[in-house]
Amino acid sequence: MKLRLVIFILLFGLIPQPAATQEANRPLNKNQIIALVKAGMDSQELAKKVQQFGIDFAPTDDYLQGLRQAGAQDVLIQVLRSLNPKPLTREQVLELVAGRVPSERAALLVKQRGIDFVPDDEYVATLRVAGAEDSLLAALREAGAAVPAHLELETSPNAEVSLDGHLAGRAGADGRFSLNSTAGAHTVRISLAGKKDFQQGVPLTPDHSTRISAVLTDLPGKVLIHTSPFGSVYLDNVWKEAGADGRLTLTDVTPGFHTLRIADSHKRDFRQNLSVAAGQELTVEAPLADLPHAGPMRQNPKDGLNYVWIPAGEFPMGCSPGEFPCWPDEKLHTVTFTNGFWIGTTKVTVGAYKHFAMAARRGMPKPPPSNLKWGEDLQPMVNLTWEGWRAYCHWAGGRLPTEAEWEYAARGVGTDPFYAPLDEIAWYVNNSGDRLHPVGQKKPNGFGLFDTIGDTWEWVNDWYDSDYYHTAYDPPGPTKETFHVMRGSSILSERNYNMAVWHRVGIAPQYMRADIANFISCRCVWETGGRP
Repeated sequence: MKLRLVIFILLFGLIPQPAATQEANRPLNKNQIIALVKAGMDSQELAKKVQQFGIDFAPTDDYLQGLRQAGAQDVLIQVLRSLNPKPLTREQVLELVAGRVPSERAALLVKQRGIDFVPDDEYVATLRVAGAEDSLLAALREAGAAVPAHLELETSPNAEVSLDGHLAGRAGADGRFSLNSTAGAHTVRISLAGKKDFQQGVPLTPDHSTRISAVLTDLPGKVLIHTSPFGSVYLDNVWKEAGADGRLTLTDVTPGFHTLRIADSHKRDFRQNLSVAAGQELTVEAPLADLPHAGPMRQNPKDGLNYVWIPAGEFPMGCSPGEFPCWPDEKLHTVTFTNGFWIGTTKVTVGAYKHFAMAARRGMPKPPPSNLKWGEDLQPMVNLTWEGWRAYCHWAGGRLPTEAEWEYAARGVGTDPFYAPLDEIAWYVNNSGDRLHPVGQKKPNGFGLFDTIGDTWEWVNDWYDSDYYHTAYDPPGPTKETFHVMRGSSILSERNYNMAVWHRVGIAPQYMRADIANFISCRCVWETGGRP
């Protein structure tokens, strides 16, 4: 009887209890258990008590060895090994305070077992009202800072992840990353080269996996332009002006492909396609070349037409991206002419061709509906094969222009598809009335050439070559293919890529079907005119 009383005192008397229900909830500490073993309590009975009340400590190997030396049996040792004291809940801590457990004892219990929550200001205030002292509140704050929590991230592959300013690791190839931390407020930062940093405050909840999806967007690029002073810079048709030193920095450029155009009223336009990577700083050297100036004009005594001297120089041949789509056979490239040449300011007229027909004793072909009986001498001559036009140009002292010569002269000094508003320079479907018109009625281009777009297509000397852009200097065109090239559009063309000055069409040289031949003419290069 005396032994049982001693055990009861050891078991329940170390901490004053206000109620039996609170006694039943109190875990045993290490000192109680070793005292009971030394007092001779049966290990099996003590093991049941341990399982009933639990313990408030983590038994170490040294502690268990001490119990065995004090007389504990394996049944008790095994039970102690299997127990891991659970962290205190907010309700349990509040019960300790409300049950008048001394704050020092409650603080010790908090330190030994930990807690499964983060005490906020409202909870701390409640504990103070219930009688908690600073020692317990300090222990709670310390334990709250160590409450475990879990974070799961989905982001860009291989992105760096930092938590509260410290590198935590990298996301995997699938963009996933997980880490264990403490509950409470944290700051997550995710970084990857070429991407904008992701930064966000994240509250982590105890024993809970918080998930965040962090999509990293591309960093904008930057384009540094070096060009002529006060040059007009267009990136995707958005205008900005270079400074007095010719420099301009374009910021916040979306990664991807862009079209750059730089213009100056006294210079040749600069055009270039740009590929800007995320976060890239791209420098573009864009000197603007002086515009070429047309030379003198002379009348050819053979056909009576005016010819203008086109000076040597270079120009951007092919499609300039922007207003119309660019086809694979219209690749933009620079062509250089090392010599100048004479070319007709107009298409060959009916009157000029009549001189040739008379001299060569040839009859006139069938007239088009818009010039019955060939009565209008100033209309463009049509309804001839490519061979017929070659014969005419040879008679006039020249030849058909190469495709590059034609485009150089037809562009004038510009790089746009039209050198002025279309209605001012061309007869086409919107204003032609479906009939041919006399040459020279519209506005000429910068070289003094009329009707390079509209009214009729024009034969050139070249055979059609889809890779025509491979020759950069004085390109002569291929020696033999299936089709010859015609350029320039006609009265039936709509305002689309067909009317762009760079548009190319291949057609059989002997083609004489009326629905096509009625709308094909030419202008000649004059080779016997000498140099100006």
